[in-house]
Amino acid sequence: MRRLDDFRLKMGKTELVPIMIGGMGVDISSSDLALEAARLGGVGHISDAMIKTVTDRRYKTKFVKAKQALYKLNVDSSDKSLVKFDLGDLAEATRLHVEHTMARKTGSGMVFINCMEKLTMNGPKETLKVRMASALDAGIDGITLAAGLHLGSFALIEDHPRFRDAKLGIIVSSLRALQLFIKKNSRLNRLPDYVVVEGPLAGGHLGFGMDWAQYDLATIVAEIHAWLQTEQLDIPLIPAGGIFTGSDAVRFMELGGSAVQVATRFTVTKECGLPDDIKQEYFKAKEDDIEVNEISPTGYPMRMIKSSPGIGDGIRPNCEAYGYLLDANGKCAYITSYNREVLAHPGEKRISVPDKTCLCTHMRNFEIWTCGQLTWRLKDTTLRNADGQYQLLSAAHVFQDYQFSTDNQVALPEAEAVPA
Repeated sequence: MRRLDDFRLKMGKTELVPIMIGGMGVDISSSDLALEAARLGGVGHISDAMIKTVTDRRYKTKFVKAKQALYKLNVDSSDKSLVKFDLGDLAEATRLHVEHTMARKTGSGMVFINCMEKLTMNGPKETLKVRMASALDAGIDGITLAAGLHLGSFALIEDHPRFRDAKLGIIVSSLRALQLFIKKNSRLNRLPDYVVVEGPLAGGHLGFGMDWAQYDLATIVAEIHAWLQTEQLDIPLIPAGGIFTGSDAVRFMELGGSAVQVATRFTVTKECGLPDDIKQEYFKAKEDDIEVNEISPTGYPMRMIKSSPGIGDGIRPNCEAYGYLLDANGKCAYITSYNREVLAHPGEKRISVPDKTCLCTHMRNFEIWTCGQLTWRLKDTTLRNADGQYQLLSAAHVFQDYQFSTDNQVALPEAEAVPA
């Protein structure tokens, strides 16, 4: 019986273990997690989602406080068009996070950064260009373009000296999206180095509508693989979403995949950036605790645990400190919903906003528990202690279980001694 370790992901002249850990934002895919993937010969991701918050926490900078102080007079205004990111600070935050990560890198694998197009930051092109260029300057191995079609993103860095050196990949959920990207970028003579094909069972934002359940990852992968062969395009395909065991991964390799991207099982590892008490919530989740809703201001459906504290919360928008989802005109769907509820409930100190959430604040505070559809199976991957707590796993254990397991099995960890 074949194992995932029987395959290799080829990136140029480099051969890698065909396991990529997805880029979960706001430091959930932490440096520690990404570096373990690289050490073991695969690919890990860090994320540039809310990068200033991440560097403030990790490297004791004061970027969020400085931005909040600069725009504090605008706090009570519903017009956020004045709230801009300092591009120098943005570049420095990205440089700090990437350089500190890459300085610790060991092993034969790679570390990529996940860049979300939907982090529009009241300056979509300007801020995205700075984020990508700064990551390249700081030595990142590659960039994965996520949360959007990114039709113009390659062009933003075509003059960068590492444009043809670093690995550049995109995430799509359909053949049509890939075709549009390749057509739009044909003048650059620069194909993606890899394509992550994200299916309907993935965590967080989805590339589907609320009819997501009508789609199937294997069908999409087979369709894209056939088209690439017809067009004689040698681009590695990396299926993602709902790949829970090494045997699942092997099936996608046999369909034409070059690697798999996985994330759900790494949310409950010691290296993951989620607080430990929230990791326990992931372990405890049942199948009917997982929902896809439309509360994200981005317009994309989003999968999460339905007991997430941020759902329905009516916190005041804090764009002056954060504002990552402000569009090019300084607008955010949550601001509109929040103002509607304030007008409908005059004088109330605490309101509820049922249809949207302040994603910046709640992701920063780990109060929106995004997850994959198979999160409910996590409890079967570990041991439960006498006190009812589930034992956290090491990233190496999960990685190597994907790499070497067969027959749809999941290896349980060795029991750890629990302090009296």
